[in-house]
Amino acid sequence: MYRTAAKRLLCGARYYYNGNVGLRFRPPQIFIPSSRFSTSETQPLPIPHATDRTIPVVVTTETENPNSSDSSASSSPSSSSTADDATKPRAKYEDQHTRVLQASLSYVLKLGWTEAALVAGARDVGLSPSIVGSFPRKEAALVEYFMDGCLQRLADKIDSDESLQNLTPSDCISKLIRFRLEMQAPYISTWPQALSIQAQPVNVPTSFKQRAVLVDEIWHAAGDNASDIDWYAKRTILGGIYSTTEIYMLTDTSPDFRDTWAFLDARVKDAFDLKKTIQEVILMLLL
Repeated sequence: MYRTAAKRLLCGARYYYNGNVGLRFRPPQIFIPSSRFSTSETQPLPIPHATDRTIPVVVTTETENPNSSDSSASSSPSSSSTADDATKPRAKYEDQHTRVLQASLSYVLKLGWTEAALVAGARDVGLSPSIVGSFPRKEAALVEYFMDGCLQRLADKIDSDESLQNLTPSDCISKLIRFRLEMQAPYISTWPQALSIQAQPVNVPTSFKQRAVLVDEIWHAAGDNASDIDWYAKRTILGGIYSTTEIYMLTDTSPDFRDTWAFLDARVKDAFDLKKTIQEVILMLLL
């Protein structure tokens, strides 16, 4: 989702041995890039001919089986069906995991972000509790599933809410951070446990990636298209604002988290003060 990062497609040079010729030739290729990154089509590279080479070419003869084409043609449907059959169990397996995770969220308030919540969710969808053993990082899988769902809802709002385009960058950022943190409000009593799970060394890479994508989506919605050092500075500052507001929210006892949203607005306003922004960047770089 890093929409503003540099997007390059590198086509490495690879050579293959032809079955009959003892030379390395590049097979003809047509590279059709994704329309998201490019609208042009890369032309295929020419194939070098053996007559253009100065080294000798050793050609070996091979007896052709007249029935080879027929046999390969007849075997291709079975090969395709075999591949389809192999993907079906995996798709079913992933669907079962998703159903268990979704059902487990309703037990988080009572059981926390725990394996017990996963077991309860598995029973709800009619699956054996033993399926929980197939999750490599049980509690972390539940937290990450929730985080991915929140990120998808945020992305949907950015794409569908046209009123965001009429807001100033600071107001847009405040609104989107508040919208995202409000998704955690129903789980606020158990969210410290979720944060501790995310902070475990084995879970840090995924947690960091999810938050990086989150702040990038918010900056992109605010109209930021920076591609220089400011890209990193802005996302570092916004990540700090999001994290500090999230921690403040855990101790907020005001109605509907009013103090949290006032704290958020103040931090965003400070971030858009040029002097304070530069000071924060320098401090973070020194740290």
